[in-house]
Amino acid sequence: MANPYLQVLRTPHALPMVLAAFIGRLPLSMVGLGCVLLVAAETGSYGLGGAVAAVGAVTTAIAGPLFGRWADTHGQRKVLLPVLLVFVLSGAAFLFSVREDWPLWIVFVTAGLAGACIPPVSSMIRVRWTHLLRGSHRLPTALAMESVVDEFAFIVGPVLVTFLSTTGHATSGVVTAFALATVGSLLFAAQRKTEPEPHGHVSRQGPSAIRTTGLRVLFVVGAAVGAILGTLEIALVAFAEEVGAKSVSGVLIAGLAVGSMASGIGWGAVHWHTPLRRRLAVALLLLTVLTVPLVLIEDLWVMLPFVVIAGIAVSPSLISSFTLAELLVPRSAVTEAFTWIGTALGLGVALGASVAGKIVDVWGANTAFVVATASAGVAALVVLAFQRLLHVPAEHVSEPALAG
Repeated sequence: MANPYLQVLRTPHALPMVLAAFIGRLPLSMVGLGCVLLVAAETGSYGLGGAVAAVGAVTTAIAGPLFGRWADTHGQRKVLLPVLLVFVLSGAAFLFSVREDWPLWIVFVTAGLAGACIPPVSSMIRVRWTHLLRGSHRLPTALAMESVVDEFAFIVGPVLVTFLSTTGHATSGVVTAFALATVGSLLFAAQRKTEPEPHGHVSRQGPSAIRTTGLRVLFVVGAAVGAILGTLEIALVAFAEEVGAKSVSGVLIAGLAVGSMASGIGWGAVHWHTPLRRRLAVALLLLTVLTVPLVLIEDLWVMLPFVVIAGIAVSPSLISSFTLAELLVPRSAVTEAFTWIGTALGLGVALGASVAGKIVDVWGANTAFVVATASAGVAALVVLAFQRLLHVPAEHVSEPALAG
């Protein structure tokens, strides 16, 4: 059989769009960790670093649906470019506030503003795929590929930002993230041939996508996965420092993404017969089980393979969530639906990072991994309890394998 991913990439104008989006989304895996490393280097507190990163994640989450609705109404380019400008200016102010020891409230305000305006390239490219491939059997593969690209970004990003922040100037990682966001977003905005037409007043006057009951269940899933990622980001850095290997903390975080990317590649290449909602439940149950060993491991090189194994269930959870969202909401609200899941991820990252940072400061890194296990378990129970709300009507399904 032909490689399904190559078939997707042969879509006209797709490859430049994918490359630009990869550069533009790379900062998503760098900004939070870079802020933690920078603030911890300046203050010695992972709790404060986690709190600063959490504020940025919360504002990212809050702003996401608003930007998504605007993009549905006015067009992606008209929203992306002003957001990018505010991101660069507020990010520069954040760096100065940390380095020059300005009052903490300025640090938190600038971090929050920068977080709110991280360019939403990841959501926008998923909407472009639905525009290019709606009704095609290639759309689920394209959405799976985007999750794989996300995971690859989370392999490269943490390693890069950790290397820059721990071997050079403490601000190097964050500065590099801002530069990549600028270049990637400008290149993405230049891809006019793949940009969907705005829906105008249909998007502006219609009900919010979050009023779709199934999307509320997916919001919980997104928040749980975000909490897992936020927890592991903080706890793995702290774990590496506790065992005397802080400089390789990015390798541990990348290991999680390696496992997730590998499973995502396989997940997107399979023509499933199991309904989407059931696949999502299984992935979350598996994620719950696979995070348990992290609480017990005390050796760095034993931790690494178990982190990779735990990552296996992350990408399938996100792929299933985004695919269900595309099928459950009205066509004019797809951007907003994707950004609601992004909002949930951001809120989860904020909560996970904040709670994990506090636990690390008091009880140590291993105890913080409990937050990840609890988050996955709660999400699995919610999805199992509300399977009916995730049912996809047959007329909305583009291929039998997606029937939910």
